[in-house]
Amino acid sequence: MNTQYNHKQHEKNIYQLWEESNSFNPDSNPKPSDDRFCIIMPPPNANDPLHIGHAMFVTIEDILIRYHRMLGDDTLWLPGTDHAGIETQFVFEKKLKKEGKSRFSFDRKTLYQKIWNYVQKNSDLSINQMKQLGASADWSRFSFMLDEPIIEMVLETFKKLHDKKLIYRDLKLVNFSPAAGTAYSDLEIKHEERNTPLYYIQYGPLVLATTRPETIFGDVAVAVHPDDKRYQKWINKEIKISNPVKTFLVKVVADDSVDMDFGTGAVKITPFHDHSDFAIWQRHKKGLRQPQQVIDFDGRMMEPAGKYTGMKVAQAREAVVGDMQSMNLIKKVDRDYRHTIALCYKTKSVIEPLPLSQFFIKVEPLVKPVIKALNSGEIKVYGAGHDKILKHWLTNLKDWNISRQVVWGIQMPVWYQIKNYEDQITVGYLDKDKSFVSKTLKEALKNTTLEKIINGLQTLRASRSVPYKVSQANPKKGDWIQETDTFDTWFSSSQWPVTALKNAQPGDFERFYPTQVMETGYDILPFWVMRMLMMGHFMTGKFPFKNIYLHGLIRDSKGNKMSKSKGNVVNPLQVTEKYGTDALRMALVIRSSMGLDKSIGEPDFKAGRNLTNKLWNAARFILLNLNEEGLQNEALKELDIQFKNKLDDVVGQITQQINQFQIGLAAETLYTEFWHWFCDQAIEQSKQQKISQKNIVAGLLVFLKLAHPFTPYVTEAVWQILQKEKLLKDSGLFEKELLITSPWPKA
Repeated sequence: MNTQYNHKQHEKNIYQLWEESNSFNPDSNPKPSDDRFCIIMPPPNANDPLHIGHAMFVTIEDILIRYHRMLGDDTLWLPGTDHAGIETQFVFEKKLKKEGKSRFSFDRKTLYQKIWNYVQKNSDLSINQMKQLGASADWSRFSFMLDEPIIEMVLETFKKLHDKKLIYRDLKLVNFSPAAGTAYSDLEIKHEERNTPLYYIQYGPLVLATTRPETIFGDVAVAVHPDDKRYQKWINKEIKISNPVKTFLVKVVADDSVDMDFGTGAVKITPFHDHSDFAIWQRHKKGLRQPQQVIDFDGRMMEPAGKYTGMKVAQAREAVVGDMQSMNLIKKVDRDYRHTIALCYKTKSVIEPLPLSQFFIKVEPLVKPVIKALNSGEIKVYGAGHDKILKHWLTNLKDWNISRQVVWGIQMPVWYQIKNYEDQITVGYLDKDKSFVSKTLKEALKNTTLEKIINGLQTLRASRSVPYKVSQANPKKGDWIQETDTFDTWFSSSQWPVTALKNAQPGDFERFYPTQVMETGYDILPFWVMRMLMMGHFMTGKFPFKNIYLHGLIRDSKGNKMSKSKGNVVNPLQVTEKYGTDALRMALVIRSSMGLDKSIGEPDFKAGRNLTNKLWNAARFILLNLNEEGLQNEALKELDIQFKNKLDDVVGQITQQINQFQIGLAAETLYTEFWHWFCDQAIEQSKQQKISQKNIVAGLLVFLKLAHPFTPYVTEAVWQILQKEKLLKDSGLFEKELLITSPWPKA
């Protein structure tokens, strides 16, 4: 053995050895235990490079998988990748922009194929990087979220939900990003505090405050609190207001939701551009006029805005304020007003609340069994109070908008009736000149055929009153047109434990569902974990996993969040190149706590590398001092029994810690006991012949097994060298040629 462990000489060969021996496949070896252990891998984006957060989930899950494999459990780590609808299309659209094109340069079928080709070109990227990190997943069972069988299952789930009246279509205000061109659920928008001018405007006989004077053209009422003495005489009365475009009447309504301390206590109600206003309008709409939309889905002013039509929102706000000032309608401006605004999580642009007919899931019947299971302990959450956070999300969850206005994803199996509704369906399509046009279907059919519209179709919007059918095939050709929206990515990924297992090998679903652990970052608890619990139970009657292990964010050595702008991002593959994969893995998990963030830096990687060298050199020393008489015929030494008892204690301690998901503590125990007890004390005592050679060798093999889930490469490399030595080969100490499939030590 060389004087130091060189990870570059071993890692590639060791991984190849594992793959060639089919060690990751649960079908390859008969299992001594009837217990099973399955983890469904959180699917990373198919074409994205791995970041340090991915390295964390790979490490923790691989530790659990290797441990249970060594226990003899029927063990499966099922891998896959996600199509990541909005994110992938967003990246591809940036690529198109550099080429002077946009998504509107193509019909949806062509655009989908272009994104498919782009993803396939890079699809092996994340897989190969996970392999570099030592992931012992069964790659023969790999799934992609857009595999045809998975798409079929997702469509079936949608139909089943619809048949059970848990899906409905309604006109609601949605969180729409004009920059990304799609709506989002409430969970997917970011909130940020900013200073925004608060304008006090003359509103007929009243003065009220607003941050959005440009929406005044869509106002239908003024709302005040019913107990506000300032406005009692105006309640249920109509007042005349003027703006730079027109003069009209609005009604004053009393509503308990109005904050008397905000502004003047009177607020304008613009139902189609504010969620609170929409709710107030819903409660009072019998006495109010029908709202009008004044901002379109491109973020521009519409026809009701008169001379401001076509302006972007920010430009229109400035122009409206200027004109209102000239009309003496601006009474004062508070430029220090601070409030929270909603942002698109991808583009960081402002979210516009806009009216759109979308498909929603009724969540209340789906969350009830999850809350019950959490309260009873049937489902356990490991991670710093996140069980309470999960219950909070479940209790306050609103109906889930699953419609997305992107091409890259699973197209909704929804068809709209054309006959008698041509004027209520708006289509965006490429005309004969390959130019994108948007018209009502009635207008479009004057100049072209339905077939040509469908062939060039990019977008479709049908009003709430248009009849629809849920069907994978056209209900009746020529009379129906398919919805262009795709499912929210989280809708398909919420079914992942079910669809991935059913898409693997025949019998896998029956064999491994429900799984034992879902391990992921706490930041996607409401996005993904909560929805998997809801949908898994709906689809199968069983929850998809019993235990939820949440790891924290990985921060830099100073505790700062990593970001490209700060220049403090750690590239896991650069760390493995410099220090070795085992060093990275130990740095990530040692002293980590469930649900809490972890800081790492160069000293941690060096400490991990030092441990791999310590493992290597301990084996090297013992190997150099082997002799036949000592290994086979040596009598018991004075400290042998004490040594074996201590070794049993270490095995029991680490076993218990892993069983209790105390991964960080188990790594620390391993590090401390190996370095400071086994190396600093026991090996020194063996030099003094106080511990027999056979026991010190047996102790080394036990530590190699204990360390294998954490540092798989160096331990397997040492194991391969040791078990090829004739003395050790004949000793009966090796149950298996490969450490990865060797049994876990028993206390």
